[in-house]
Amino acid sequence: MAKQLPCDADGVCMACKTKPLETETLHCRTCATPWHVPCLPLIPTSILDWECSDCSQPVAGDSAAPSVAGDLVSAIRAIENDVSLTDDEKAKKRQELVGGTSNSPAETNNRRSNGLLDIFDGSLNCSFCIQLPERPVTTPCGHNFCLKCFERWIKQGNRTCSNCRTAIPAKMASNPRINAQLAIAIRMAKVASSQGGVGGSSVPKVYHSVDNDERPDTAYTTERAKKTGKANACSGKIFVTIPKDHFGPIVAENDPTRNRGVLVGDTWEDRMDCRQWGAHLPHVAGIAGQSTHGAQSVALSGGYVDDEDHGEWFLYTGSGGRDLSGNKRTNKNQSFDQQFENMNEALRLSCRKGYPVRVVRSHKEKRSAYAPEAGVRYDGVYRIEKCWRKIGIQGHKVCRYLFVRCDNEPAPWTSDLSGDRPRPLPIIKEFKGAIDITERKGDPSWDFDEEKGCWLWKKPPPRSKKPVNIVDPVDGSKIKVVRPKTKKVSFKIKDRLLKEFGCNICRKVLASPLTTPCAHNFCKACLEGAFSGQSYIRNRASQSGRALRTQKNIMKCPTCSTDIADYLQNPQVNREMMGVIESLQQQAEQMEESSEESSVKSDENLKPDEETEVSKPCDSSEKVLKEINKNDLNPPQKRRKGTGGKAVANTEEHIDEVNVGSKAMALNKALN
Repeated sequence: MAKQLPCDADGVCMACKTKPLETETLHCRTCATPWHVPCLPLIPTSILDWECSDCSQPVAGDSAAPSVAGDLVSAIRAIENDVSLTDDEKAKKRQELVGGTSNSPAETNNRRSNGLLDIFDGSLNCSFCIQLPERPVTTPCGHNFCLKCFERWIKQGNRTCSNCRTAIPAKMASNPRINAQLAIAIRMAKVASSQGGVGGSSVPKVYHSVDNDERPDTAYTTERAKKTGKANACSGKIFVTIPKDHFGPIVAENDPTRNRGVLVGDTWEDRMDCRQWGAHLPHVAGIAGQSTHGAQSVALSGGYVDDEDHGEWFLYTGSGGRDLSGNKRTNKNQSFDQQFENMNEALRLSCRKGYPVRVVRSHKEKRSAYAPEAGVRYDGVYRIEKCWRKIGIQGHKVCRYLFVRCDNEPAPWTSDLSGDRPRPLPIIKEFKGAIDITERKGDPSWDFDEEKGCWLWKKPPPRSKKPVNIVDPVDGSKIKVVRPKTKKVSFKIKDRLLKEFGCNICRKVLASPLTTPCAHNFCKACLEGAFSGQSYIRNRASQSGRALRTQKNIMKCPTCSTDIADYLQNPQVNREMMGVIESLQQQAEQMEESSEESSVKSDENLKPDEETEVSKPCDSSEKVLKEINKNDLNPPQKRRKGTGGKAVANTEEHIDEVNVGSKAMALNKALN
């Protein structure tokens, strides 16, 4: 007798090797396996309750050798007979049984040790490199890619998503934005996996941010400064003890207020607040330095069209070359050539000496994917490797500088766990036609130490020529050492991850997350509620009543000024991010349930303060009298909670000796 074979996963019959039609396919009632009807030895009379040969075999076999298939069929039938389950839940449970998705204890323990990273690996992998997204970019259709993979895909002439073929907006294709929340969450998952999946205060902080509420003073605006913004504002107090010509990072020794220093990722509202913490002291100029001493810091704020930002390295344009006389203080057109003088010479001197230069990025840099969405952010120290002059886009010669990152902390846009390592210099095309080329000949002052594995001063830093801020312990108006007591905060890595997936409107964990083209994440209900009642088209009419051409309503993102009206017409939920959030929430709930069960068990094992002894029944009247007297003279006291959580006994009931004697006499009569 020929063996009966069903159809495979592609729907092809394993017996006749042909793909049957839907009218010739029959599904088993128990295991839902498709079968080819002409290949069956017996044509079934009923197609509703039909079972295949595997499921119709008797389950009760020999007791010495239990049937595995019989156990499987019994489990499937138990699922089918469960009235509390829906059809979808039954199908899912059948699939789990037949597909064998349940893990063994060893696999379960292995996944627990690396569970957070497995959650991200399962659904967030880039479709091109099949790895966790490096500098993730989220398309409006809800798919995540690496920034380099996405840019390579766009350069090939593709303008649709590689997963769903949804059209990518032209603005996003030309200037993709990094999803900072997703990058931070991936980094935290990597940290948790390296620590064995255990969260706590021992987990090193690799990304830091400072809120304005934590600062005691801020820059303020005078009454005479009637203009908007802080162009004529008064600067606040400097909170760090560094001179104005301080080179390199600002460490904890220079921060008596917080005792932490200025860390990579620290953000401020504007340049005035940034000045108070010494990251970049000038609140207008883009370069801080002295022509005979060197440059200490620069700011990337989109002031020159020649700038190119690539994250770990960028091409910076010097200052000058513009006519700012009279009322042309905001002139952005080049009118003459730049020279290596003043601040440009300070940058060239830092290039020759190999000094570290602090770099801050402003939200005004609209052409960079690495600029923050709002405010000013400190991105670490860079080193100038080369500088030259060339004819810029506007037709005049400009000074150009190649900055390469060399910081011990990872950049805010990466998911790396460590800082930079020495990297080869990028190939600069414009370097071939450049003039006045300057390169460093000797060893740099700030370089990487292979033995210690970090960047440090190989040569003594330049001595300061400016007065140094000091701490006055007597006058409280000056910088004063304040060391707050460290509070032990108990947290879990999963809770921190869920906190990173927060909506920018309700500040809660994202529910049905939407990622806008400007890389901001919102709950679907919050984003739609923010624009509820607004139409996409605005009807206009003249004073005479004649209808004019309709205009498109501009709907700005709640976080930035990007127009998202086209995106709001068909917003797509970020399914990959939603799956990660749901998995994290399930694991957090399981951990809470297990902790509650352990606490209940521990409470059950604790002995009460006073245990009541129960006497066994006996025939002796003397023992019974002793028990009655003991219980009446010492009644059980009711306890209530007083101040401080201490138990207080209620002694409102008084003992009546007459009642005790009458009870004893009645018992004697009953016994006699």
